[in-house]
Amino acid sequence: MLQYVPAVVGRALRNVRAGAQKLAVQQASPAPLSDILTLEVSSPAFEDGERLPARYTADGRGVSPPLQWSGVPAEAASLLLIVEDPDSPTLRPMVHAIAWGLKSGRTQLPEGALSAPHGRTQVGRNSLFGTGYTPPDPPPGHGPHRYEFELFALDNDPPLGETPGRSQVLSALKGHVLARGVLTGIYERTA
Repeated sequence: MLQYVPAVVGRALRNVRAGAQKLAVQQASPAPLSDILTLEVSSPAFEDGERLPARYTADGRGVSPPLQWSGVPAEAASLLLIVEDPDSPTLRPMVHAIAWGLKSGRTQLPEGALSAPHGRTQVGRNSLFGTGYTPPDPPPGHGPHRYEFELFALDNDPPLGETPGRSQVLSALKGHVLARGVLTGIYERTA
């Protein structure tokens, strides 16, 4: 959809960005970061900090990438994933997906798990008020966008209802994060 925005508009908004300080991973826990364990989050489809393959964007099939992780503490009750774009020209990072209630013994999400959720994956509301995965779709000329796949190990399984949004998820995370990890994919549309 945003591929049709003129590149001159993207360039004009180049310095308008939500900001990494507003990511869920920055706001989720008031505890010192040194007190929170680290999860190792990765993908067989791309390396951390590298370009997302077009297949996982609005310029390709738009399916969610496969993810895998390790380092979940034994006392974790559940896992929660939120995918955000801190470079979106919006007030808050754009939410591309929320998956919650993931069993703590789980170590991966297959390709497309957030795109066409089924019984094992509960999904929340993205910034476009839909459920599931909204593929990266940055405005042309706006510059590189970081897509942060933020995974949290929680000491509870929060009752979030059917399709929680970002603010509900942030409230549920406060005081319950045992470990967290982030995988960053980059995508950009040039003019």
